[in-house]
This record gives sequence, C-alpha cells and structure tokens, in this order.
Amino acid sequence: MHRSQSPRRALASGLVVALAGGLLAGSPPRAVAAECPAELAGMATCRTGQDGNGAYYAIAIPHDWNGSLVLHAHGGPDLGEGSDPERSVEDLARWSVMVREGYAWAGSSYRRGGYGTRMAAEDTENLRRLFVAEFGRPRQTLVHGQSWGGNVAAKVAEIYGDGPRGPYDGALLTNGVLAGGSRGYDYRVDLRVVYQYYCGNHPRPTEPQYPLWMGLPADATMTSADLRSRLQECTGYRSSPADRTPEQQRNLDDILAVTGIPERTLESHLRFATFTFRDIVHNRLGGRNPFGNKQVRYTGSHDDAALNAGVRRFSPDPSAVRDLSFDSDPTGAVSIPVLTLHAIDDPTAFVEHESAYRASLDGARAGRLLVQTFTTETEHSSLSDAGYATAMSALSAWVRTGRAPTPGSVARACPAFDARYGTGCFFEPAYVPADYESRVYPRRAGQRWPALSAAEENALRHVPGVGIAP
Repeated sequence: MHRSQSPRRALASGLVVALAGGLLAGSPPRAVAAECPAELAGMATCRTGQDGNGAYYAIAIPHDWNGSLVLHAHGGPDLGEGSDPERSVEDLARWSVMVREGYAWAGSSYRRGGYGTRMAAEDTENLRRLFVAEFGRPRQTLVHGQSWGGNVAAKVAEIYGDGPRGPYDGALLTNGVLAGGSRGYDYRVDLRVVYQYYCGNHPRPTEPQYPLWMGLPADATMTSADLRSRLQECTGYRSSPADRTPEQQRNLDDILAVTGIPERTLESHLRFATFTFRDIVHNRLGGRNPFGNKQVRYTGSHDDAALNAGVRRFSPDPSAVRDLSFDSDPTGAVSIPVLTLHAIDDPTAFVEHESAYRASLDGARAGRLLVQTFTTETEHSSLSDAGYATAMSALSAWVRTGRAPTPGSVARACPAFDARYGTGCFFEPAYVPADYESRVYPRRAGQRWPALSAAEENALRHVPGVGIAP
C-alpha cells in the first residue's frame, strides 16, 4: 500500500535529489542551495551538503543573522547503515527556533548510523570547519545537543572547546544523556534482565538462547513490531487495565516498580535494550560485553527474593567497558560555559543524569562553568520553543559578558520570549535533582564521578585501537 510522504519528508527527499544531482555531475562534495523548511519560509537561506566522510548536513542562515552560529548534535543514535540525508533537514525544522532567534544553524546527520559518540563529535566539528570556510568565523560558536546528542555535544565541548581561543564559546545541553555510555544505560540493562525474568519470551524457551547483554544476536531477524507483540503478550501494556489478565497486570506492575521506567516509555526503553544494545555489542565492540549486573539487588517486586535468585547475571568485559567509556563518558574537563536544560519528568533520559554530570564537572574542578536549569515539562524529544530561546539567550549573554546566569534569572527572562512563541514557560528554579544512584541501581565503583577522568582519557588516546571506530 502506498503511503504518502509527510511535508518534511517530501522536502528532505527533494533536497537529496538536488544534492545527488551535483554529485553525479562530478563536482566535489559541497553545499548546495536548498529550500528551507516551512517553519523558516522567507526568514533564512538554507543549504545542504555532504562532507568528505559522507555525513549529510544542513545549514540555515537567517536574513537578520546576529553573527553567531549554533552547531546542532542530534540524538538517537539512529541505526541505519549510512548517513541519513533527511535527518539534518528534519532537525532544522524541529529546532527552527534557533534560526528565528537570529542564530545561524548547522546540523550533521553523522557519517553513519549506530553508536559512536566521538565520531558524531568529530562530524559536528567537521561541519563547523566547513561553515567557517564558506562564511567566515562567527562572532560566537555554540554547540547544542539533545538526548544522546547532549552526550555528543558534551564531548565536543571537552575535545574541541579549548578555552577562550578555541573554536567553541559555549554549550547548551538539553535533556541530555549525561551519565555517559558506560553507566548511562544501566537502567536499560536492568530492564532487559527483569523483563526476561517475568516474561520469558525474549528469547522464548523454544528459541536459540543468548546472553541478554547483547540485546539480540547479530543475525537475529526480530523487528520492532515483533518486540511490541511480545511485550503486549506479557504485560498487556497497550490494553486498558480492565482488558489485561491478572498475570499481565502483575508482570507490568513488577517490571515498572523494579526498574523505575515509566509505563509510557516502556516499549522505547526495551527497544533500545534490544536493538541499540545489539549495535553497541556486535557492530562497535566486536561482540564484547560492556554491561554488568552481578552485584545488583533488585527491589520493589511482589517477591524480591525470587527475582534476585532467578534473574540472569553477568559481568562486563573490562576492555569493552574501557572502549565504551573512552567513546562516550564525559570527563567533566570543560573550559567553556555549559548551560543545561532538562525536563524534570523526562521519561527517557531521567533528570538524574544531570546529577551525574554535575558530579563529573565538580570532580574535574570545572563546576563553576556549569549552570543547570529544569522545567516541569514531561517530554524528552522536544521542549517549549520559549524555553529553548531563553536558554540560548542566557548562554550567549554568559559568553559575551562573562557573567553566569542563575536558574532564577533564566526563569524570569522566559516570559518575554513566550510573548513571541506562546509555547509556555515551565522553569522551576528551585529544583535540584537527586543523585543518579537514587534512580539507577549502582554498580561496584559506580559512584565515582567522572567515570572517565581527563588524565585517563589522555592516556587512552595513545593506546592503539581503543574506543569505537568511526
């Protein structure tokens, strides 16, 4: 059955055709003029291109450009094999508020799908260089990342920030996965094993068995639809409570109570613990296991003793932990202002990630360069345009004046932006998140932050083959 394209997909497809035409004509990879998303019609000049590593990108420069540039790092990771030419265009539409506020915007789709935080950071930096080569060095260069993109942007700030004479002046991290890869997915590890204990259908007893830390075998043919079907079979999560069997309701109650994962994002977390874990383990770490739960004692079920006796246990391969940590764990060693914005009820990247990030910067003696703000919003993938505009203005002023904002000053500034956008102001300036370990079962040595120090990272840089290959 034919499915019509959405306007954004149709626009992105048109941009791909234009770019492909230039490449087929034998010209070197370069940006080409492109129609801007509808959100920016008549307000900006847009271009798309593909860098030397194959990463597609999009650029927008507003007609009333304020001279500053925002480099955007997208979340995910997407799991397609190559660079997705539509992704950066869709991101431009989603964060068009940056352009409407007068900032030039540039976003990379990264050179491939799959996990690779340093790769994504390098692709972001490559795009900055392309922008400078064509348009000159901006007055300010700010990096923004949301979700996993927050992790990417944090690495950009650490690797390429380089203090007052470096290419980046500030970073905005929104709903970021800021505990890093070696610890930031432990709650999904717990979901994977707790789910299997109660449901026993991923894999089924009649199917080939495999260690749960790998998500799936490399050659497994399971689809997202298959996973949804098994989750429904076990928990009835898509049914109303009245239509669930008593066994389904108990399974669902136990899984949610033990893991702390919200019911509304149970499926998306399990997808990550299935398909993204497969990518991390098989495609990035050569089949090695970076995850463990050997010492975890799970609580909150109707029978904790039985759960802890029966749940599957495993220990990580130290070399896999090292490589995932080197690729993604923040060292906290930043030398530029960093402003974070996080929804208190973020159901995907829990707000306690911010506590881990604060501890990492404090551990690196860079806490003075971090201001954290929080909102009463309840979503992960997007926040209020008024909130984004306020945060960008606060970060830009901090860079310009050297005076750090406070959560209170950010909150007070928001209504002026909301008068333009009408999307609401939700800042909660008094909020302080609990420790990361209050939300995620701690592992041995898991309460030392940063998980990877700047000295450790520097030493690992000189070890051949360490990390995740681009």
